[in-house]
Amino acid sequence: MPASILEEVGHLLGEAALIRNTATRLSCPSCGSAHVAQVLGDNGGISYVCTACGHSWS
Repeated sequence: MPASILEEVGHLLGEAALIRNTATRLSCPSCGSAHVAQVLGDNGGISYVCTACGHSWS
């Protein structure tokens, strides 16, 4: 257990940064660009579109 609430907050912020960094490493399978947007598909599914080349996939 952390010695203080500040230690606990620091630990949680570090975990959130790690999750954010690994979760955002998505690249376009067509051109390799990291400029990818997540969009809602026609049937409620999740799709992705590359804002660099326009390629879309799900």
